[in-house]
Amino acid sequence: MRPVFVQLRCQPGKTYEVADMLYEREIASELYSTSGEFDLLLKVYIEDGVDVGKFINDNVANVPGIVRSLTTLTFKAF
Repeated sequence: MRPVFVQLRCQPGKTYEVADMLYEREIASELYSTSGEFDLLLKVYIEDGVDVGKFINDNVANVPGIVRSLTTLTFKAF
């Protein structure tokens, strides 16, 4: 499994609703409210061999209230 980080921008006033819906889906390892360009930072673990884009599309990006996402993949460097 590898960790993947997803930053989410939400519609104004929808951040808490989006966070609640993500937790209901039980996919988040960690979920944080953030300052700056994005409202939430989501950490998920995706099994090897699973298409990351499809996983994010099917489990995260389709939550009502999300207007933009930015996915960061991680690599073992050390």
